[in-house]
Amino acid sequence: MFSNYKIAVLPGDGIGPEVMKQVYKIIYLINKIFKLNIITKEYKIGGIAIDDINIPLPLNTLLGCLKSNAILLGSVGGNRWDNLPSKKKPEIGSLLFLRKYFKLFNNLRPSKLYLGLEYLCPLKKEIYNKGLDILCVRELISGIYFGKPKGYNGYNKLKYAFDTEIYYKFEIEKIAHVAFKKALERKLKVTSVDKSNVLQSSILWRKTVCNISKLYPKVELNHMYIDNITMQLIKNPSQFDVILCSNLFGDIISDECAMISGSIGMLPSASLNENKFGIYEPAGGSAPDISGKNIANPIAQILSFSMLLKYSFNLVKESDIIDNSINKVLKYGYKTKDLTLNSKDFISTSEIGSLISCFIIKENNINEQNTIRKNI
Repeated sequence: MFSNYKIAVLPGDGIGPEVMKQVYKIIYLINKIFKLNIITKEYKIGGIAIDDINIPLPLNTLLGCLKSNAILLGSVGGNRWDNLPSKKKPEIGSLLFLRKYFKLFNNLRPSKLYLGLEYLCPLKKEIYNKGLDILCVRELISGIYFGKPKGYNGYNKLKYAFDTEIYYKFEIEKIAHVAFKKALERKLKVTSVDKSNVLQSSILWRKTVCNISKLYPKVELNHMYIDNITMQLIKNPSQFDVILCSNLFGDIISDECAMISGSIGMLPSASLNENKFGIYEPAGGSAPDISGKNIANPIAQILSFSMLLKYSFNLVKESDIIDNSINKVLKYGYKTKDLTLNSKDFISTSEIGSLISCFIIKENNINEQNTIRKNI
């Protein structure tokens, strides 16, 4: 697809830089094994950029992203920057800006219960034994987060705040097509989330999704109100395959899916535009409370890189090998602190990254195993 695969790496804040180091081990191996030329270059973003030059998204970072084929993001933000004005906060001033700037309308967040991690699921055994493998497809650059007008007005007890939920028909059509196409690759089922008994934007959402569904006769379409699906995900998550959501509802549902899968440290995400350019990042935050302790879980960051290979670079085989290696590490009982119930029975961030690398080597029967291991 590309002669050189250029990735803008934005480690960000908190645990971002230390989990990103584990991805570099994987990139080294993928280049070595498959004779690829994946080129990475780091740029500052978020709180660390604010500390450096007082803005969350430096021009140099934006230009670096423009010159790349994909963006691999760590995490941005933390309580150190919570009191800044809204537009200067790391999340709004950098991440939301990049999503809108690159027109990343399509957010994919897979959530599944991994073999060996069932005990972390908060649901009853008879529920999670039925299976949990959900793809949340979330519209990412419209809806109430970006709608105008928004703001504050009034004074004293009459002061009020307002946000606008707005969706154009073409925006709903675009994200609906994504959900139905993903369903064709999976179990042929889409559940569309709305609140059409109350909201005008949801009425248009449901009508539009129904019209798009006619183009995909093999896919079963169901509708659920946001309040109902939050209950159904607890009662019987196995009934869901692809969940199609607006920006706000997708934010809520994807986090609930994260919780029932056991650990947010296991969940990657991809935010894509129509040209398959995207930002790939873990679903969790910067976790400043554990930053620098070498105990963070890097698997979501590594899985995000795996998604990058699959969706932006079309390197499906390479992506599958990474995923299989992670599955084997977990199957054999190697876990970071967030995945254990025993506070002493865990391995470090760097150790889990090296173990995944070793399983990638094993998967490919590499002759140069000793040489490669020295570099990871």
